[in-house]
Amino acid sequence: MKLKVYADRLSQPSRAVIIFCKVNGIDFEEIKVELFKRQQLSAEFKEINPMGKVPAIVDGRLNLFESHAILIYLACAFPGVADHWYPADVSRRAKIHSVLDWHHSNLRQGAASFVLNTLLAPALGLSLNPQAAAEAEKLLSKSLSKIESIWLKGNGRFLLGGFQPSIADLSLVCEIMQLELLSEEDRSRILGPHKKVQQWIQDTRNATRPHFDEAHNILHKVKTKLAVQLSVRANSEMEFSIKRALPSKM
Repeated sequence: MKLKVYADRLSQPSRAVIIFCKVNGIDFEEIKVELFKRQQLSAEFKEINPMGKVPAIVDGRLNLFESHAILIYLACAFPGVADHWYPADVSRRAKIHSVLDWHHSNLRQGAASFVLNTLLAPALGLSLNPQAAAEAEKLLSKSLSKIESIWLKGNGRFLLGGFQPSIADLSLVCEIMQLELLSEEDRSRILGPHKKVQQWIQDTRNATRPHFDEAHNILHKVKTKLAVQLSVRANSEMEFSIKRALPSKM
């Protein structure tokens, strides 16, 4: 039975799983779960992942969620996956796990919260939260500095001094790519000081093309759509303000 991947490409971890499958020639069926439509909260999807999040996979009788667990499973269960993605060497694996564990409470928390509270919240039926965005930006900037000073040390171009990417590189870079949704001003302010991170993103992209670019095309589409919605919202608010300012004829 073909592997099923339940995903929304707007989701950073979903993109990482999809890219990994395509780069490694893993045959799979992509089943779209639209976050903007709240399909991840449906009773049907919660049969796959009771947590109500993407990505999730079904491989035969196995249901699995949490992207890092999925990437590890795919690297181990499917033949032909290159060793550099999840090395057989136990010490290398342990170091990859340390990056992945760090990611969830640092880079992911900062990046996801910043994008949500500066941009995506209204599309998900939530309110923008400038204070939460400011706190998230501090954590995000701190995390990018940590990547440069700790994880990108060594002779290689990738995390942990690797000469080829691991699942950690793919997971973290897909997270940072969510910043493509931001305005150029915001993105430059956050990423501009981190030249090593910028080069590492490009190296990971080059190592996984064309699948990396194809999976991230959605960001450009969503950015355009959000810009139109923002413009319409701003015009509506301006019209409302003008009407309120005009003297009543009554």
